[in-house]
Amino acid sequence: MSDPIEDAAAAALAGELIVLPTDTVYGIGTRPDEPAATSRLFEAKGRPRSLELPILVASVAEARGVGEFDERAERLAGRLWPGGLTMVLRRTEASRTWDLGEDVATVALRIPHHPMALAVLSRTGPLAVTSANRTGEPTPESCEELEAIFGDRVSVYLCEDRPLAGRPSTVVDLTGPELRVLRSGTIDEPAIRSALED
Repeated sequence: MSDPIEDAAAAALAGELIVLPTDTVYGIGTRPDEPAATSRLFEAKGRPRSLELPILVASVAEARGVGEFDERAERLAGRLWPGGLTMVLRRTEASRTWDLGEDVATVALRIPHHPMALAVLSRTGPLAVTSANRTGEPTPESCEELEAIFGDRVSVYLCEDRPLAGRPSTVVDLTGPELRVLRSGTIDEPAIRSALED
């Protein structure tokens, strides 16, 4: 009998689309270093290329290979990862060629706090993963709804037994001298400021 985690990892590494649960909402993703794969992801979602694709990783060490960490990023990662915080950082040499959208200078990074997502990521390395919805529409809470939207565009659906109803991650921009909150989500700004000051 096949292992759904292994199947999902293999599909993502082959440049196919997968759906997986995270600690916030269901995500849809693929490998980030293959333009045909990320193009498939933009197309499936109807996502404009002005909205860059975020990256999920399994560890801080892996994240450092994708984005340039300063002291603030190290501090936030140490206190709030894994979890609902996405950090926008400058890209490293390794990720500079990834086709994630129009902005080639920065990348949005997160470690999800979900065993199934981490199991896949530990096998694949970094994946381009965004909320599993059509752009502008709410993210479905069940795989049945997701399959109705994406059908066979997605090769593997990893599903929870119960509805997955979370809030999106909080997104902070660390590319300038001052931290900026780009989107409020599961972690509030005072908690982020507190983590920076501790």
